[in-house]
Amino acid sequence: MLKPKDLDDNLPGFEAVEKNETSEKETHENKKKKKGSGGFQSMGLSFPIIKGITKRGYKQPTPIQRKTIPIALESKDVVAMARTGSGKTACFVLPILEKLLSPTHKAQPGKNLRALILSPTRELALQTLRFVRELGKFTGLTSAAILGGESIEQQFSVMSGKAPDIVVATPGRFLHICIEMSLKLDNIKVMVFDEADRLFELGFGEQLREIVARLPSSRQTLLFSATMPKMLVEFARAGLTDPVLIRLDVDWKLPSTLWLAWISVRAELKTAALLMLLDRVLTPTSPQAVVFAATKHHVEYLHLILQQAGITSTFAYSGLDPSARKIALGKFINKKCSVLLVTDVAARGLDLPALDTVINYNFPAKPKLFVHRVGRSARAGRAGRAFSLIAAEDIAHLLDLQLFLGAELLPPGQEYGNNCPSGVWGAMPTTQLELRQQDVLAWEKNYSEIEEAVRVCERGWQQYVRWRESASAEANRRAKSTPAPVAPHPYLVDCASGDEAVDMVAKIKNYMPKGTILELGGKNDSPMFLAMKAKRRVHGKKVQKARENKNNQVDNILEDTTNVKSAKISQNQPKKKRKEVVRDENYIPHFASDQHTESGMAVNFAAGADGAELELGADSGEAVRRQRSQLRWDRKRKKMVHVDPDGGRKMIRTESGGRVPASFRSGRYDDWKKRNAQHDDDDDDNSPQQNRMRPASEFRPHWVKHNERVAKKKSEASSKEFRDKQQIVKERMRKEKIKQKLKHKMKNKKKKRK
Repeated sequence: MLKPKDLDDNLPGFEAVEKNETSEKETHENKKKKKGSGGFQSMGLSFPIIKGITKRGYKQPTPIQRKTIPIALESKDVVAMARTGSGKTACFVLPILEKLLSPTHKAQPGKNLRALILSPTRELALQTLRFVRELGKFTGLTSAAILGGESIEQQFSVMSGKAPDIVVATPGRFLHICIEMSLKLDNIKVMVFDEADRLFELGFGEQLREIVARLPSSRQTLLFSATMPKMLVEFARAGLTDPVLIRLDVDWKLPSTLWLAWISVRAELKTAALLMLLDRVLTPTSPQAVVFAATKHHVEYLHLILQQAGITSTFAYSGLDPSARKIALGKFINKKCSVLLVTDVAARGLDLPALDTVINYNFPAKPKLFVHRVGRSARAGRAGRAFSLIAAEDIAHLLDLQLFLGAELLPPGQEYGNNCPSGVWGAMPTTQLELRQQDVLAWEKNYSEIEEAVRVCERGWQQYVRWRESASAEANRRAKSTPAPVAPHPYLVDCASGDEAVDMVAKIKNYMPKGTILELGGKNDSPMFLAMKAKRRVHGKKVQKARENKNNQVDNILEDTTNVKSAKISQNQPKKKRKEVVRDENYIPHFASDQHTESGMAVNFAAGADGAELELGADSGEAVRRQRSQLRWDRKRKKMVHVDPDGGRKMIRTESGGRVPASFRSGRYDDWKKRNAQHDDDDDDNSPQQNRMRPASEFRPHWVKHNERVAKKKSEASSKEFRDKQQIVKERMRKEKIKQKLKHKMKNKKKKRK
């Protein structure tokens, strides 16, 4: 059962949809009275779509689906937020299928592309495409993916002629296709921004601006994400028109079935701590885990370490070849390896079935990135767990995350093993950690490949720290006064005895020797020894009494000085009575109650802030001359402009007036069109309805059509009753050549026999 949400205030110009807590807690009797209410059948969906939903195995819609789908079916713009694994993909796929099946939105001749879904990563786009085809299996609608890293000529063949009804794409490659092919988007009915906050953060400003400018004004726009800010001004570039804002689970950003653990460890011991953690969490009931690292260099280094440790693993990052990324994810999904090492390229949207464990090797800098990372587990009501390795430099970011989640760090308690509560902050057991660290150091010393990977990781980490977003000033101040825990994390301790090192330290503190070194030699009853012992006892008492007297005198002097100072202060400055602050119901505080939540979900516009930069004057004569040499007077703009404002890139102006790199119009489509002009014959055998039912990926390649045409010509030539003189002579000569070859072969065989 989802927890109740904090209702948002009505924003000016937007409708606020509230989630009624009582509707979520209906009894079984009330549900029986409402026959069919709350199911997909009651939403007015068509029979082919209901059939696809049933085939997929869905029975009841989730809370975000119950709120979003009816509003989206009314052709209203929607901005929706719900936690990870809550079924947001179906919230825009089902309205798209229903809208494209309706008679009022039929495809026009030559304008079949009617729905566009933009995703920030290739993996998320492929997953969305698979989901669209599963739910639309019985609708007859075609779909295709336009992704970077794929063959652009194959995408030309998909988009030319009869384009698919639904396109799932990444922004850069889709804009490239639009400009190369001069593609018209004026027939698009629905536009979807999946993981919208990430799309607007990744530096897709030029691409998104140009794509939105090509869309018709009558379209419907849908924005979805697990971390959506309340101020929709940040999404003004999406072209929203009176949108409906739906935000569920504002107070509970993480699933209630997700178990969290914070493990304190020194930065140089993180690799050993990861090996210990994997040994503990990889069990027959939970055989797989995803490990998030900061850079691709850390991913490759950990892959080499896990190979030496005997743990099967695969890895993926953004710089990897697209086919290699696809193979790596397929290998993990099919359970051919135990650990998937990834950067934040896999943090959003990916649905990894049966995944229970997520480990943060490097702690994320942004709270919402943590939400997306750990959201790969505990999806669709399943239980999951997330471990985070916390170094000293990560404590400030951890405190920021606690403010964002509205949670507290719990100290280690008396419940150990699997009975440990969620949110405990503890350390790694020292003895086992040191033994594991010895193994890691030996591997780094004995294998040159790992030794080189360590050096590359150090340099990569220095670059990563430079552009990593820093924690808030308040969190940095609190981190200085927040000591790291010493007691081991209860999950890593099997019994109540605790860590051996901690027990040893406690025993050493309480240890009292039986005697001095001279006295440990055994019993000595000689009179000289007894006299020396009595003398030492008397001398010890005198020394102890002298020390006590000296300490008492110092304490008395300090008390006298403090009393004199306090008396002088009280005489000079009379005490001021502190006024009690009385605040009425109309008082407006300095900060909003949801300040930390909204700041954590805010979209970072640093990537697109170049156009609003302020140029300051140079502070030396040489710098002034250098600055003037880079500027020239523009007569049209009536101001000084840079000689090369585009940084050496050739730019072209598009139909909407925007400027994009010239590489977007390279002429490759024209070359492809010329090469395939002879293969552009229309297939009269297939009716338009059959072509429409066929998915875009199943269109035959050009070489298949060529072979069919050659076979057809041969059959036509052989079926002709009358042939001209040239054809008859050619046929006779061909037969004569065959006879001569046969005679030559027979002669050679006879010679060999003789």
